[in-house]
Amino acid sequence: MRRDDICLYVGPANRLALDAVIKSRNSSSKTVWRARIVLATADGHGTNEIMRRTGTSKPTVWRWQKRYIEEGVDGLLRDKTRPSRIPPLSDEIRLSVLTKTANETPANATHWSRTIMAQAIGISPSSVGRIWREAGLKPHRVDTFKVSSDPHFEEKVADVVGLYMNPPDKAVVLCIDEKSQIQALDRSQPGLPMKRGRAATMTHDYKRNGTTTLFAALDVKSGLVIGECQTRHRAKEFIRFLKTIDRTVRKHLDLHLIMDNYATHKTPAVKAWLDRHPRFHVHFIPTSSSWLNLVERFFAEITGKRIRRGVFRSVAELEAAIDDYLLRHNATAKPYVWTKTAKDILARERRALEKLQTITAGN
Repeated sequence: MRRDDICLYVGPANRLALDAVIKSRNSSSKTVWRARIVLATADGHGTNEIMRRTGTSKPTVWRWQKRYIEEGVDGLLRDKTRPSRIPPLSDEIRLSVLTKTANETPANATHWSRTIMAQAIGISPSSVGRIWREAGLKPHRVDTFKVSSDPHFEEKVADVVGLYMNPPDKAVVLCIDEKSQIQALDRSQPGLPMKRGRAATMTHDYKRNGTTTLFAALDVKSGLVIGECQTRHRAKEFIRFLKTIDRTVRKHLDLHLIMDNYATHKTPAVKAWLDRHPRFHVHFIPTSSSWLNLVERFFAEITGKRIRRGVFRSVAELEAAIDDYLLRHNATAKPYVWTKTAKDILARERRALEKLQTITAGN
């Protein structure tokens, strides 16, 4: 293949545009050397010199000289699409994959994987993945749920959500619960620190050094948490925690306590104590609705940030770590903002019940 060197004229505006492409940190390397080819040609350099300067082949230099002549600067900035050598999957195959995914389960597994579906349909695993991705399907994942069977579900949701979104004046709304059986775990060997290309390590086995229970009351308005650790979580310990709340919160304020239906919260001893302290008003969330108690969000944070990866040689070390976390949390506390209205929650619950009843009737 032989061709004489050609001459290009690059006007001032195009030269500025090509210089900007070369200088921009956001330009891809291929657009940079394309611009260099055109500018070097316009400056009178021959093909061999341009090849040396840009590290490209002779056909490449000729190709982008021709592209500039035909399409200008814009032609250098885009690649022409090439038809795929692999024919696209037919609509019948796509429909078959989606139908099997939605209505069937494989004989040797609880859910479809790309490999199993590919074997069943006779296509590649990557094709299966592409079909699922386009349809927004993720068979490897499953979300958990439970529809509450509480006969007073609607009124309890309205009551609790009302306290979140419109808390009463001259009162404190507290979300209360216990995080029980927190284990003081010590690893059998020291872990290795994180380094480039490797995560920090912890041994899979551990030594149990006892447990503690964290009683916590989250102030909905401020995000502050009243918390204390106790050895057990019986009515006796719960009343002790209620006394702590009574001492901590100013006496002229009413207290609205949002709690779950744990038996300890409803014992005669607890009821008698609450009757003797009229500023305490109890609001129970519906059964199977722990997500409605905001203190669960705090429990998730302290578990992820301080407990799960902690190393504790004794219960005392564990409780000291929890106390330290509470102090630091309260120093920069921010409220968790509840956004779902009772109407939205009830509408979603009704849809879930309808679907559940349809599935039950079909079986």
